[in-house]
Amino acid sequence: MSEDENTPVESAQAAAEVAPAADDVPPDRLAISPRSPFFDAEKLQRGVGIRFKGAVRTNIEEYCISEGWVRVQAGKSMDRKGNPLTIKLNGPVEAWYEDLGDEPPVAKA
Repeated sequence: MSEDENTPVESAQAAAEVAPAADDVPPDRLAISPRSPFFDAEKLQRGVGIRFKGAVRTNIEEYCISEGWVRVQAGKSMDRKGNPLTIKLNGPVEAWYEDLGDEPPVAKA
């Protein structure tokens, strides 16, 4: 075998370094409200960073990367059940886990 040929194990290790693992990228859709079907406490505990239209946002209630929208609270308004009223904003969305350091894999459409 020549030096420039990789064994299958070395090829798999190289591919794992290039492509992020499925656990390293946040889900396509996630919500912070426990009443939502897209709520996942385990993923939220890791800390999810959101970039919407090029700016890092910290007030996101829910996002969907594939559909390109986020929901944010509309001021201090509440509905009759005490839940915050939200508005849907359209634009490019990127998400990453904040616990992975300075250069985490980013999920984007």
